[in-house]
Amino acid sequence: MKRIHKVAVLGAGTMGARIAAHFANAGIPTHLLDIVPPNADASMRNKFVAAGLDAALKSKPAAFFEPALASLITIGNFEDDLKKLAEVDWIIEAVVEDLSIKRELLKRVETLRRPGAIITTNTSGLPVAKIAEGFSDDFRRCWFGTHFFNPPRYMRLLEIIPTAETDRSLLEAVAWFADVRLGKGVVFAKDTPNFIANRIGTFSVLNVMRLMQQMDLTIEEVDALTGQAVGWPKSATFRTIDLV
Repeated sequence: MKRIHKVAVLGAGTMGARIAAHFANAGIPTHLLDIVPPNADASMRNKFVAAGLDAALKSKPAAFFEPALASLITIGNFEDDLKKLAEVDWIIEAVVEDLSIKRELLKRVETLRRPGAIITTNTSGLPVAKIAEGFSDDFRRCWFGTHFFNPPRYMRLLEIIPTAETDRSLLEAVAWFADVRLGKGVVFAKDTPNFIANRIGTFSVLNVMRLMQQMDLTIEEVDALTGQAVGWPKSATFRTIDLV
């Protein structure tokens, strides 16, 4: 079984930075990379990724088991540090949910990753196979979806979304690692829009909106009724929509 000793997370937003934090919780050295700010001088080229890591350190509930674990994360950017991807066993793409942006970045990754390195996307619903369409045979063999949920440290579910070309031994390696090292409950999903959990979530939200109209409720009333009062997160319905 392929062993995972070092990873890279591409994108230091809400999900990417917290995914990196949870790998650090598991004792895994991690590269966290993001874009260079426009017109940034040499001292500010890592401004965005540093802000993402800082937000993870300050997040509540805490993303890290303890703040000192952040030392396992090395920050960088897509212009200066993509070459470091040759060092890692697993690359996780977690940039904005835009097919063209993901493909443009991954074309650069394809030339730098070492053959056999696992490469996955954290997309919450884009077609996984389509993201890697036209890439090399080795890339597509090592390519699949790994959909973490926010916050990654606390949300146990991990959806793994293979394509028709994914090497099954790599799926097994990631599923084992996610279970044993990350504490995840792994569910294999088909490569359909929004996979499993978000399909259910979308239905739930639309049903709440239907009932809201029928019962003439306000947004505030809906969130009061669909949050902690019924065992759901305090973000309830509309605050969750704002977040995601």
